[in-house]
Amino acid sequence: MKTIERLLADIERRLSNTWAHHIASTHYPPQPQDAEALPAAWPYAFPLGQLASAGLARDFSAVAAWATNWRAWSHAHGTMLRTRTRLVHGTDQELPTHVVIGDVDNAARLCGSAWVQRLELGRRRATVLAQQFPHLVRTGVLAATVAAVDDLSDVDFDLLCRAGVWFASHDATGLTPRQVPIEGLHAKWLNHRHGLVRRLASREDLGLLPPHSPRVHFTYLDPVHRSAGLRWHDSATVDDHMTPAYQPQVVVISENKDTAIHFPELDAGISVEGVGRGGTTVAALPWLVAASHIFYWGDMDADGLEILNEFRAAGVPAASLFMDLSAYTEWERYGTNLDPRGRPLQPRTPRPVPLLTDAETELFHCLTSEAWTRYRRIEQERIPLGEAVSTVRRIVGSPLRDR
Repeated sequence: MKTIERLLADIERRLSNTWAHHIASTHYPPQPQDAEALPAAWPYAFPLGQLASAGLARDFSAVAAWATNWRAWSHAHGTMLRTRTRLVHGTDQELPTHVVIGDVDNAARLCGSAWVQRLELGRRRATVLAQQFPHLVRTGVLAATVAAVDDLSDVDFDLLCRAGVWFASHDATGLTPRQVPIEGLHAKWLNHRHGLVRRLASREDLGLLPPHSPRVHFTYLDPVHRSAGLRWHDSATVDDHMTPAYQPQVVVISENKDTAIHFPELDAGISVEGVGRGGTTVAALPWLVAASHIFYWGDMDADGLEILNEFRAAGVPAASLFMDLSAYTEWERYGTNLDPRGRPLQPRTPRPVPLLTDAETELFHCLTSEAWTRYRRIEQERIPLGEAVSTVRRIVGSPLRDR
């Protein structure tokens, strides 16, 4: 038999699944031929559960208290109780079987003020969307659109509507996202909401130029190359035919840009500026992945180890630098419990990382565990560069130039 807490969880679950459809269908009902496509979400009778006769007779005092509690709660919150007559110890007893929530607003009030505000906002935005973009109603996607804009700020929602109107009446063929002449719009904003803008503009394609190919920046570390007065820094663009000044035999990928730029000299080596979770970008450079030794050096935190796993999944055969529990213990004095944006790091459910070594996996599970009481992050750049280059040289062995 359900408790009040469990019922409230059931109500919120149904509210989460139906609120946008309810708003859209209430204010902009479907055509008669579609009226039965989705049944009305509210009112809805939530079952409370009931005991079999033997259990009811055995625990009737507890059941009676439970029933009294439900009657009081239902009366206080304006809901209706459905009951059923049960025979207990030779007497008829009216016991609750369902709580009926009459409408979506009652459901929202029961789930808290945040839900009341969410419905109010959803209704306002549904009205705006239906008036400015009536095809959303005709094509039956108003509810999905109301749900999709739910987490937008008022500023972003206004910008989205203005973008939808502009693209519906203008040809953007050949423009980059940065060149679209809409006040307040920037490329990153548009790239993240491309699908919504297409939907509002009723266009399959906005006509914008595709994003430019990703680029990798790197630094030549070979001392002979440097002493010849040749360039130290270079870049390679995916799908652009580029040959580096020499074929590297050692590649060090560092997530910190300063680390990559200032990495010490290394025979036949290059240092690559990290590309976040862009392992596929590095993997798309054949001359880079052909190096005899590739090292990935990221922060000792959950994100850094996940990125290492992603690089390997993309086809970059990278060994890690300072990314196991032994290295953590050695450099723990530089640890922190804040992420790069200054937010506290929390335990979390670990993602699958099948391509980590046993030692790397051990550190990963420590850093994500609720039981871990030590620092959850050691920044890569806190480890001296001299230690890093010495470790690389020790792993590589004899001078590569002689091979």
